[in-house]
Amino acid sequence: MDLVERYLEHVRVERRLAARTVELYSIHLKTLAEKAAAAGLAVDKVQTVHVRRWMAQLHSAGRESRGIALVLSCWRSFYRWLGNEGLVVANPVQDVHAPKAGRPLPKALAVDEAVQLADLHDAEADPWAEARDRAIVELLYGCGLRVGELTGLDARASTTARGWVDLDAGEANVLGKGSKRRIVPLGAKAAEALRAWLAVRDDCPALGAARLRDPEGAAALFIGRNGTRFSAHSVWTQLRRRSLKAGLNAPVHPHMLRHSFASHVLQSSSDLRAVQELLGHANISTTQVYTRLDFQHLAKAYDAAHPRAQARDEAPPIGEALRKNKSRSP
Repeated sequence: MDLVERYLEHVRVERRLAARTVELYSIHLKTLAEKAAAAGLAVDKVQTVHVRRWMAQLHSAGRESRGIALVLSCWRSFYRWLGNEGLVVANPVQDVHAPKAGRPLPKALAVDEAVQLADLHDAEADPWAEARDRAIVELLYGCGLRVGELTGLDARASTTARGWVDLDAGEANVLGKGSKRRIVPLGAKAAEALRAWLAVRDDCPALGAARLRDPEGAAALFIGRNGTRFSAHSVWTQLRRRSLKAGLNAPVHPHMLRHSFASHVLQSSSDLRAVQELLGHANISTTQVYTRLDFQHLAKAYDAAHPRAQARDEAPPIGEALRKNKSRSP
């Protein structure tokens, strides 16, 4: 058995990595073996200079930085294992890093698109599921929740609840990343949709049996027809269906509504600190990406509306020039 096969057996049996991860490791290590063979090397004779050259080739071929980073991570783990086995003296990948990638802007809906989705009334849908799904959309867009925070909400506050909604106080108490709690204001539309959902939630025929079988799941604010906690995957599926039903150009996912919430609040208030608190970001640099998104929106509006946006036929739109200057600023 060659070294690559021995390592794959190690991660599959001893480390018990997921089948998909093992499959990706196999693909990346096959690439390593092929490149080493083309250079007339055994994999345990590869040096840092070879790894740097191969990474440069991947980059020149159009491989994205994230993809290169994943390849390097796989190779680095492989050589670490070889080192532990006493088969190599040094890890040739240890000091090799992927090219720095530009941080992509989050995808957010325009205000009218978000309202179009939130206002959808699907007359063809089951009324019980329709009430639930409308409340889900209103909470995601109205409170900027992560999908895990949403599915973690219980119908009632308790000592065991990860999160809950207090309709009387008009706020949602959520458990975010790092087990940090935060309280988010609940808008009038979200409260209205939640009241409508809570009025029919217990009409689920399977809820009684679910309370005996899975009390924690049955305590969830959002449940499926089986009477237990609605999963993140189910939220993704229903949101995709509703966005297409609403006539939006592209399917919407939960985090897009969180981005839309942040962008629209920032456009209206310009209060970055408030948006940071509402989103539960530990570091304000994470929130600052929305200032770039907001500036992009303003530049587009300028190009479309201002009579002097294109003063000369050969000149680029002024908003475009503003965007370029903005991207160069520290």
